[in-house]
Amino acid sequence: MRYYIPFIAVLGLLCAAPSSAFAKVNVFACEPEWAALSKEIGGDLVKVYTATKAHQDVHHMRAKPSLLAAMRKADLVFCSGASLESGWLPILLQKAGGQNVQQNTVGWLMASDFVRKLEVMEHVDRSMGHIHPEGNPHVHLNPHNILDIADVLTERLFLIDQGNGPAYEANLSAFKSKWKTATATWESSSSNLKGSNVVVYHKSWAYLTDWLGMNIIASLEPKPGLPPTTAHLENLLQSLKGKKVKAILVAPFENEDAAEWLSERTNIPVLHLPYTTGGSDNANTLEDVFDETLSMLNKAAH
Repeated sequence: MRYYIPFIAVLGLLCAAPSSAFAKVNVFACEPEWAALSKEIGGDLVKVYTATKAHQDVHHMRAKPSLLAAMRKADLVFCSGASLESGWLPILLQKAGGQNVQQNTVGWLMASDFVRKLEVMEHVDRSMGHIHPEGNPHVHLNPHNILDIADVLTERLFLIDQGNGPAYEANLSAFKSKWKTATATWESSSSNLKGSNVVVYHKSWAYLTDWLGMNIIASLEPKPGLPPTTAHLENLLQSLKGKKVKAILVAPFENEDAAEWLSERTNIPVLHLPYTTGGSDNANTLEDVFDETLSMLNKAAH
């Protein structure tokens, strides 16, 4: 997947870009998954700042002074997009972002712009809860999306730092070879998950379940972004009677109380999946995230 960048935007960036012989490319990554991918492709040529951690809900971050300081140094802003960071990223860009990391420049990279988005909606109103009309932003949980985004990231790093273009291309080639092999293994080992039913807390898992052919049959949230209520959980408990459900999926930043409540009454196991790098003790890389996620899902399916 290739991205067309206006010539004027490219020319402006090349004129302003620091010489890589003296400085690393500063990447401001909104989420841990994009920080991890930046390190895979950039290696020692990039300095990555991660704005959020796995146990933080990106929806509800604040534009703290530490984020402003990091934004001032950024050569590339790399985020999920689709309004996931809308509560704080625009403030950072307005107060501290340079001209080369503003929207529609080479230094602005929103991962969700370069993959097939799920749950795109034409008509949205507040009664529907916290909805992302541009589509579900949690795109990193389909490994095929990671490959497409890695291509775009490599292009951007090349445009910012042309002198090290061959190194970025070599890193991309090595990453894609490793990733394609891993993806084939994941898909082979998880074929038994197809058609399985799961309950989720939030729509964080849409790309994972879509990739694996699993069915999300209920959410603990009554509406996206609204915390579970007693009435909703009681209705959910009744609706699940007689249905085969493999697991209740919970991310590190989600409150597990409602999941445990439902599990106690249904014997459906709660799976605390890593969701992103740093989401568990073993999830140190993107590959680890998928390894652990598939291992946990497969154990629950037996």
